[in-house]
Amino acid sequence: METRRLLRTFAIGIGTAGLLISGCSGGGSSPNASATGTAAPEGLSAYYTQKLSWRDCGVEGFECTTMKAPRDYGKPDDGDIDLAVSRKKATGPGKRIGSLLVNPGGPGGSAISYLQGYAALGYPAPVRARYDMVAIDPRGVARSEPVECLTGEEMDAYTQVDQTPDDEAEVQKLSAAFEKFAQGCEKRSGEILPYVSTVDTARDMDVLRALLGDEKLNYVGASYGTFLGATYADLFPQRAGRLVLDGAMDPSLPAVDMNRDQTAGFEGAFQSFAADCVKQPDCPLGTTSTADAATAMKQLFKDLDAKPIPSGDDDRKLGESLATTGVIAAMYDEAAWPQLREALAGAQRSDGSGLLSLADSYYERGPDGKYANLMYANAAVNCLDLPPAFDTPDAVEKAVPDFEKASPVFGRGFAWASLNCASWPTEPTGTPHRTEAKGAAPIVVVGTTRDPATPYKWSQALAGQLSSGTLLTYDGDGHTAYGRGSDCIDTAINTYLLEGTPPTDGKKCPDAPDQP
Repeated sequence: METRRLLRTFAIGIGTAGLLISGCSGGGSSPNASATGTAAPEGLSAYYTQKLSWRDCGVEGFECTTMKAPRDYGKPDDGDIDLAVSRKKATGPGKRIGSLLVNPGGPGGSAISYLQGYAALGYPAPVRARYDMVAIDPRGVARSEPVECLTGEEMDAYTQVDQTPDDEAEVQKLSAAFEKFAQGCEKRSGEILPYVSTVDTARDMDVLRALLGDEKLNYVGASYGTFLGATYADLFPQRAGRLVLDGAMDPSLPAVDMNRDQTAGFEGAFQSFAADCVKQPDCPLGTTSTADAATAMKQLFKDLDAKPIPSGDDDRKLGESLATTGVIAAMYDEAAWPQLREALAGAQRSDGSGLLSLADSYYERGPDGKYANLMYANAAVNCLDLPPAFDTPDAVEKAVPDFEKASPVFGRGFAWASLNCASWPTEPTGTPHRTEAKGAAPIVVVGTTRDPATPYKWSQALAGQLSSGTLLTYDGDGHTAYGRGSDCIDTAINTYLLEGTPPTDGKKCPDAPDQP
């Protein structure tokens, strides 16, 4: 089952991908945006001057620590929250520039796992040579007091609920699933739910910046991480250093528009997949036209809705919901297209194991049946950052035609998935808003023309809103662009990170990876 505005840019077992959200205020007054350097906002001196105790964290080359932040920035005397941090020091040669904070997206993606599993090892060597590579798991995520909602068995049931209801009974069952999910979050994590907004996390990032001894924050954020980075720049424009926002989102959009745009983005990604598939001799969706491929895809979903098939897991047959999630997972990276063709062919033979594996990677479900807290944190942040897209099933029904117009393949399911915050126990603290970050240094916004999760027009919009935004375009498929094979993109970003010189606004890079 999809949750509203889920993006992905962290490793999901099929390549590098990310996630999504939006927000405005996270409870309490805003920090002093005019403060510079390591000056602490009023009432927060104890947090900005705490001493970090670094230790070996069991992963070669990395150090770990825990920092404290106020649970409620509006009432800093009401208790702390412990946040996990990791770093890998600059390797040299060359003069150290400072710290480079990374965030892989989400909300809900573990920045520390991304750092230790990819960024501090896979980012270009010249960048790693001159920056300490740093990550903080956002509040409510992974190692930082994670939000918990359901048991593994309950989550298995939740992911199988029909998200394209055909009658009132199925509508009620879906609504009840959303309510049970929200109640589980309140029961297990109610104390932290009001304090996991994007603004709260952006404030945490500024505390960490000060503790690392950096006058300005240097940052690479992907997918939802772009919203987090833009929020930071808006709150602390004078402290914004070299910021790369890759696979950007548009903070000015209300949830319903954001969800509908994302629906269209996945449709575009499917069309690209289908156009490639029909050229392949093993395409399970036919070899004639993309229109026929879309028809075959919809028919497969319809068949699985009527009769789920074996998946290799006796407790989980592959129905329409899990199958749709599996297909969506493969839309994030064209490198997963061959795997998707094989999985679809398997499903046509009544073998759902391939699509189930893709769905499990999307949900971060382990072979032991346990889930990471990705989906729980994702909902907690999303439902706090924006008012819900829909409040009632009737409102969804009215919107379904618009969603189906945006995507004949995925539209109905995406529309109903947008109901998931209607029962949320915590009132939203954010609203749609323009993000301008007036006074910030140049900020590089990267957009991919056929990005499924963060449509290209969002990158155009964010670059236009930011007073110092510059747009870098990758003409290609997949979610995000940095480190995905384009020398043109990588060179432009590396030059910015190492020399502080942003690419020319509007620079475009070709589709295919550059040839040696």
